[in-house]
Amino acid sequence: MKTFVGTALTLAMLATAPAWAGDAKLGALEIKSAWARATPPKAAAGGAFLSVTNTGAAADTLLRASSDVAKTVELHTHLQQGEVMRMMAVDKIEVPPGQTVALAPGGLHIMLIGLKQPLAEGTSFPLELTFANAGKVTVTVDVKAIGAMNSGAAMMHDPARHQQNMADPAYKAMHEQHMADPAHKAMHDQMMKGR
Repeated sequence: MKTFVGTALTLAMLATAPAWAGDAKLGALEIKSAWARATPPKAAAGGAFLSVTNTGAAADTLLRASSDVAKTVELHTHLQQGEVMRMMAVDKIEVPPGQTVALAPGGLHIMLIGLKQPLAEGTSFPLELTFANAGKVTVTVDVKAIGAMNSGAAMMHDPARHQQNMADPAYKAMHEQHMADPAHKAMHDQMMKGR
Protein backbone atom coordinates (compact mmCIF):
# COMPACT_ATOMS: atom_id res chain seq x y z
CA MET A 1 0.00 0.00 0.00
CA LYS A 2 2.86 2.40 0.83
CA THR A 3 4.37 1.79 -2.61
CA PHE A 4 1.07 2.57 -4.32
CA VAL A 5 0.59 5.83 -2.35
CA GLY A 6 4.21 6.86 -3.00
CA THR A 7 3.92 6.09 -6.70
CA ALA A 8 0.59 7.92 -6.97
CA LEU A 9 2.02 10.97 -5.18
CA THR A 10 5.10 11.00 -7.43
CA LEU A 11 2.97 10.74 -10.58
CA ALA A 12 0.70 13.55 -9.37
CA MET A 13 3.70 15.78 -8.74
CA LEU A 14 5.18 15.02 -12.17
CA ALA A 15 1.86 15.68 -13.89
CA THR A 16 1.61 19.16 -12.38
CA ALA A 17 5.28 20.13 -12.78
CA PRO A 18 6.23 22.17 -15.86
CA ALA A 19 8.45 20.51 -18.46
CA TRP A 20 10.85 23.44 -18.34
CA ALA A 21 11.29 26.00 -15.58
CA GLY A 22 9.81 28.80 -17.71
CA ASP A 23 6.81 26.79 -18.90
CA ALA A 24 3.23 27.14 -17.68
CA LYS A 25 -0.31 26.36 -18.83
CA LEU A 26 -3.22 28.66 -18.09
CA GLY A 27 -6.51 27.64 -19.66
CA ALA A 28 -5.94 27.55 -23.43
CA LEU A 29 -2.61 29.39 -23.14
CA GLU A 30 0.77 27.67 -23.09
CA ILE A 31 3.67 29.85 -21.95
CA LYS A 32 7.06 28.41 -22.84
CA SER A 33 10.79 29.06 -22.52
CA ALA A 34 10.79 32.16 -20.30
CA TRP A 35 14.29 33.61 -20.19
CA ALA A 36 16.19 36.88 -19.73
CA ARG A 37 19.61 38.19 -20.60
CA ALA A 38 22.16 38.66 -17.84
CA THR A 39 22.97 42.31 -17.25
CA PRO A 40 26.21 44.14 -16.45
CA PRO A 41 26.68 45.25 -12.81
CA LYS A 42 25.29 48.79 -13.20
CA ALA A 43 22.57 48.10 -15.77
CA ALA A 44 19.31 49.92 -15.09
CA ALA A 45 17.19 47.72 -17.36
CA GLY A 46 16.88 44.21 -18.74
CA GLY A 47 14.56 42.22 -20.97
CA ALA A 48 12.53 39.03 -20.54
CA PHE A 49 11.39 36.79 -23.38
CA LEU A 50 9.01 33.86 -23.83
CA SER A 51 6.40 32.45 -26.19
CA VAL A 52 2.64 32.23 -25.69
CA THR A 53 0.59 29.71 -27.67
CA ASN A 54 -3.18 30.04 -27.72
CA THR A 55 -4.65 26.57 -28.25
CA GLY A 56 -8.21 27.84 -27.80
CA ALA A 57 -10.88 29.17 -30.16
CA ALA A 58 -10.98 32.70 -28.69
CA ALA A 59 -8.33 35.43 -28.68
CA ASP A 60 -6.68 36.50 -25.44
CA THR A 61 -4.53 39.50 -24.56
CA LEU A 62 -1.43 39.88 -22.40
CA LEU A 63 -2.27 43.00 -20.40
CA ARG A 64 0.74 43.32 -18.11
CA ALA A 65 3.69 41.63 -16.49
CA SER A 66 5.19 42.17 -13.05
CA SER A 67 8.23 41.05 -11.10
CA ASP A 68 10.00 42.01 -7.91
CA VAL A 69 13.36 42.20 -9.76
CA ALA A 70 12.51 45.66 -11.18
CA LYS A 71 10.73 48.83 -10.10
CA THR A 72 8.70 48.87 -13.33
CA VAL A 73 7.82 46.14 -15.82
CA GLU A 74 6.44 47.10 -19.24
CA LEU A 75 5.39 45.36 -22.43
CA HIS A 76 7.58 46.62 -25.30
CA THR A 77 8.19 46.25 -29.01
CA HIS A 78 10.79 47.38 -31.54
CA LEU A 79 9.65 49.49 -34.48
CA GLN A 80 11.56 50.57 -37.56
CA GLN A 81 11.37 54.38 -37.84
CA GLY A 82 13.20 55.45 -40.95
CA GLU A 83 16.72 54.10 -40.71
CA VAL A 84 16.58 53.44 -36.95
CA MET A 85 15.06 50.64 -34.89
CA ARG A 86 13.34 52.08 -31.78
CA MET A 87 12.01 50.45 -28.65
CA MET A 88 8.61 51.56 -27.32
CA ALA A 89 6.05 50.51 -24.73
CA VAL A 90 2.79 48.90 -25.86
CA ASP A 91 -0.48 48.72 -23.90
CA LYS A 92 -1.10 45.04 -24.60
CA ILE A 93 -0.05 42.06 -26.71
CA GLU A 94 -2.75 40.19 -28.61
CA VAL A 95 -2.61 36.38 -28.67
CA PRO A 96 -4.89 35.19 -31.53
CA PRO A 97 -6.54 31.75 -31.35
CA GLY A 98 -4.47 28.92 -32.78
CA GLN A 99 -1.29 31.02 -32.94
CA THR A 100 1.98 31.46 -31.08
CA VAL A 101 3.26 34.92 -30.20
CA ALA A 102 7.00 35.07 -29.58
CA LEU A 103 8.43 37.68 -27.25
CA ALA A 104 12.04 37.77 -28.42
CA PRO A 105 15.00 40.14 -28.82
CA GLY A 106 14.38 42.64 -31.60
CA GLY A 107 10.57 42.36 -31.35
CA LEU A 108 7.92 42.13 -28.66
CA HIS A 109 9.45 41.68 -25.20
CA ILE A 110 9.02 42.41 -21.51
CA MET A 111 11.14 45.34 -20.31
CA LEU A 112 12.44 45.27 -16.73
CA ILE A 113 13.13 48.90 -15.76
CA GLY A 114 14.92 49.98 -12.60
CA LEU A 115 16.56 46.65 -11.82
CA LYS A 116 17.00 46.20 -8.09
CA GLN A 117 20.15 44.15 -8.71
CA PRO A 118 21.89 42.81 -11.82
CA LEU A 119 20.40 39.77 -13.53
CA ALA A 120 23.12 37.15 -13.07
CA GLU A 121 23.63 34.31 -15.54
CA GLY A 122 22.48 30.99 -14.09
CA THR A 123 19.92 32.52 -11.73
CA SER A 124 16.15 32.76 -12.15
CA PHE A 125 13.27 34.96 -11.00
CA PRO A 126 9.45 34.85 -10.97
CA LEU A 127 7.47 36.83 -13.55
CA GLU A 128 3.71 37.23 -13.24
CA LEU A 129 1.72 37.56 -16.47
CA THR A 130 -1.85 38.88 -16.54
CA PHE A 131 -4.12 37.94 -19.45
CA ALA A 132 -7.54 39.49 -20.17
CA ASN A 133 -9.41 36.16 -20.28
CA ALA A 134 -7.18 33.46 -18.82
CA GLY A 135 -6.13 35.47 -15.75
CA LYS A 136 -2.78 35.42 -13.95
CA VAL A 137 0.10 32.96 -14.07
CA THR A 138 3.64 33.08 -12.70
CA VAL A 139 6.54 31.65 -14.71
CA THR A 140 10.15 31.15 -13.72
CA VAL A 141 12.52 33.19 -15.91
CA ASP A 142 15.98 31.64 -16.38
CA VAL A 143 18.80 34.16 -16.84
CA LYS A 144 21.06 33.37 -19.81
CA ALA A 145 24.35 34.97 -20.91
CA ILE A 146 24.68 38.67 -21.71
CA GLY A 147 23.85 39.10 -25.39
CA ALA A 148 21.90 35.83 -25.71
CA MET A 149 19.36 35.91 -28.53
CA ASN A 150 17.29 32.85 -27.55
CA SER A 151 17.56 30.13 -24.95
CA GLY A 152 21.34 30.31 -25.17
CA ALA A 153 22.54 31.38 -28.62
CA ALA A 154 25.02 34.22 -28.89
CA MET A 155 23.88 37.65 -30.03
CA MET A 156 24.33 38.37 -33.73
CA HIS A 157 25.09 41.87 -34.99
CA ASP A 158 24.30 43.45 -38.33
CA PRO A 159 27.42 45.55 -39.00
CA ALA A 160 25.69 47.48 -41.79
CA ARG A 161 23.03 48.74 -39.36
CA HIS A 162 25.21 49.22 -36.30
CA GLN A 163 25.98 52.93 -36.80
CA GLN A 164 22.43 53.91 -37.70
CA ASN A 165 21.05 52.00 -34.69
CA MET A 166 23.50 53.87 -32.43
CA ALA A 167 21.51 57.05 -33.23
CA ASP A 168 18.67 55.67 -31.08
CA PRO A 169 19.33 56.56 -27.39
CA ALA A 170 17.64 53.38 -26.10
CA TYR A 171 19.71 51.18 -28.44
CA LYS A 172 22.87 53.08 -27.56
CA ALA A 173 22.23 52.63 -23.80
CA MET A 174 21.62 48.90 -24.27
CA HIS A 175 24.77 48.65 -26.41
CA GLU A 176 26.90 50.44 -23.81
CA GLN A 177 25.61 48.08 -21.12
CA HIS A 178 26.57 45.07 -23.22
CA MET A 179 30.01 46.53 -23.95
CA ALA A 180 30.75 46.45 -20.21
CA ASP A 181 30.93 42.64 -20.50
CA PRO A 182 34.42 41.62 -21.75
CA ALA A 183 33.06 38.63 -23.74
CA HIS A 184 30.49 40.81 -25.51
CA LYS A 185 33.10 43.51 -26.20
CA ALA A 186 35.46 40.93 -27.73
CA MET A 187 32.67 39.59 -29.96
CA HIS A 188 31.71 43.14 -30.94
CA ASP A 189 35.29 44.12 -31.76
CA GLN A 190 35.72 40.99 -33.88
CA MET A 191 32.45 41.71 -35.70
CA MET A 192 33.48 45.29 -36.44
CA LYS A 193 36.86 44.14 -37.83
CA GLY A 194 35.05 41.91 -40.31
CA ARG A 195 33.00 44.77 -41.84
